[in-house]
Amino acid sequence: MKNAILIAGPTASGKSRLALALAQALGGVIINADSMQVYDGLRVLTARPTDDEMALAPHRLYGHVDPAIAYSTGAWLRDVAALDRAGELAGRRPIFVGGTGLYFRALTEGLSQMPEIPEQIRTKWRYRLGEAGPSGLHRELMLRDPRVAMKLRAGDGQRIVRALEVLEASGRSILDWQSNASPSVVGASATHRFVFDPDRSWLNERISRRFDAMAAGGAIDEVRALTLRNLDPDLPSMRAIGVPQFSAGLRGELPLEEAVNRAIVATRQYAKRQNTWFRNQLDASWTRLDPQVGDLTERVMALVRI
Repeated sequence: MKNAILIAGPTASGKSRLALALAQALGGVIINADSMQVYDGLRVLTARPTDDEMALAPHRLYGHVDPAIAYSTGAWLRDVAALDRAGELAGRRPIFVGGTGLYFRALTEGLSQMPEIPEQIRTKWRYRLGEAGPSGLHRELMLRDPRVAMKLRAGDGQRIVRALEVLEASGRSILDWQSNASPSVVGASATHRFVFDPDRSWLNERISRRFDAMAAGGAIDEVRALTLRNLDPDLPSMRAIGVPQFSAGLRGELPLEEAVNRAIVATRQYAKRQNTWFRNQLDASWTRLDPQVGDLTERVMALVRI
């Protein structure tokens, strides 16, 4: 894939606005690279582009996944490849935008091919996680695959379960599978890469204002509709920031105002983790952007036209 533009950064930093401006100026198609904005029914809560914004330029891979599905990085990469094969990117500048670092890593470095996991094995290890907890499964992983166990935190239940189910399904360590990555979809020489690196206090204020607007604009109703489906609480969609907090408020376990405050705190913590990941994991091929300095669209346009 050539001439792609990649825009990464923490939540609420203004990535989508820049992507839309570039898409309009360059005849581009915007491709979602945020793991929560893929889910249907969570438009407001995940700050997906509005209908008016999506009418201004083509948008792909937004809200196309049912919340009952445990969507993965591999599934996202396959969906990107399917867009390309279907000709939906032909004659248009692909603009990837989002805050999920693993999506960008898979896009630029390829993704390890993993085995199919039978549902009975997946169900078994989820049940065991509920029974023994992350630390109990971590001890079991240490006996079965110590190389992997030593790389994982004892409290990281999802990755521990993943390592155990891959080992049972294939008879091979997840590290063996990870060592065989597929080719990258985009190469360094064929992309322009940007990552937002905003001031923390500036970003925290934006997060507060945006979440207040979300709560008033329908996010609570979205969570109410989602909880009525009685989905597995371990599904990614059920762990989207705002879902646990607003669910507790809707159950009467805390005032809704407190639920909003807790969601704001959780979002700030998440943004901090995103910033740390981007700073440590993205190399010098990524241009750092301070959204507070100058006309961001003009600066980026000057670079992508080179």
